[in-house]
Amino acid sequence: MAASQCQLLMNFSHALSSQRNLRAETRISTSSCEITGTNRSWALPISLKVEKFRPQRASRRGSPCLGSFENEGLLSNGIGGADGIIIVDHGSRRRESNLMLEEFVKMFKDKTGYPIVEPAHMELAEPSIKSAFSLCVQQGAKRVVVSPFFLFPGRHWHQDIPSLTADAAKEFSGISYLITAPLGLHNLLIDVVNDRIQRCLSHVEGDADECPVCAGTNKCKLYNSS
Repeated sequence: MAASQCQLLMNFSHALSSQRNLRAETRISTSSCEITGTNRSWALPISLKVEKFRPQRASRRGSPCLGSFENEGLLSNGIGGADGIIIVDHGSRRRESNLMLEEFVKMFKDKTGYPIVEPAHMELAEPSIKSAFSLCVQQGAKRVVVSPFFLFPGRHWHQDIPSLTADAAKEFSGISYLITAPLGLHNLLIDVVNDRIQRCLSHVEGDADECPVCAGTNKCKLYNSS
């Protein structure tokens, strides 16, 4: 998981450096959580700024984020007892990575108090999005919120997850669903990245144990160039 996140950050850096060469304009609409533009490169604009986190209630105006709502009034009420949440990552053949998502879901559920929260993997491992969707409905969910555990928007967010979710929803009538934006350029991620950097530096200097991400991998160490 850590390796894939590093690669995503590298890809993001490359996208910013190459943005000046793109002629087509790309726009992020914060009112609808949709990315629109005249191309399909999904490169982020240089002018995009990281905004401080301000909790906002959803508006009835505009389109839902890649969602399908039968009752638009549900948008204004926040998460309730009839809502199910699916946190979905890519999925890995490495068991430890998949277990880490399960642990995150437990942490998320404990902290938020949301009654129905399920993990899902887009591919390569169970539970699948279809399985998680079914579990949410079985627990009484009338609306399912799918939250992609991805750093930046890409093909999986734009195409694969919506397709898999739509397929899962076909088996149930009267159930609405929403696919939220990925983590993106969120102000709180600055603290997360900085915390990881400081923890790994403390470990290689002998002042801290390995964090749960690196534990047992022997990856968190200082390398010397030859």
